[in-house]
Amino acid sequence: GNPISQDTNKDGSPRYYKYGTPFFNYGLIPQTWEDPMMKSPQGYGADNDPLDVMEVGSEQLTMGSITPCRILGSLELIDEGETDHKIICISLNDKDASKIHSMEDLDRVKPGHTDRLRDWLKRYKTADGKPENSLAQEEPTSVQEAIDIIAETHQRWRKLCGKTDYSASYPEGAEGFALESPGCRGE
Repeated sequence: GNPISQDTNKDGSPRYYKYGTPFFNYGLIPQTWEDPMMKSPQGYGADNDPLDVMEVGSEQLTMGSITPCRILGSLELIDEGETDHKIICISLNDKDASKIHSMEDLDRVKPGHTDRLRDWLKRYKTADGKPENSLAQEEPTSVQEAIDIIAETHQRWRKLCGKTDYSASYPEGAEGFALESPGCRGE
């Protein structure tokens, strides 16, 4: 199947965002999995999806493109009782990429950008009548912490897909995108 697909709600219907005009590109990191058994310090399980990416460059990227990015940090969203990490990056081809290497640089070059990301993440579901989301912490993680999150979720994906010596049955609810992704289960 085509690995590029419309994001869906839990009921399988297409997901559309109605809150404000997006000022970032939104995507995912393939071969990662936010394992629901992985609990945050606050006790929330992960959201059973690949890691989300918010690319903060100046240009709209082509839908479905594979874009080399520099990791800047991450924000940890608590969305309907689940942990949902948002990796923040900038395209290496962006006009500001040479000046932005961290979340601090992002706010120096684009003042207020992190505040806008926080606001959007907290409020994007309110347009559908849902309550605001929260963040596990207001401050973004460091570059290294975001890289560690990517590494951990990649290892979880490898275990889910049988790419390690770890043998376990698929956890309940693990069906879907992660198992259908190219390279999973030896396919």
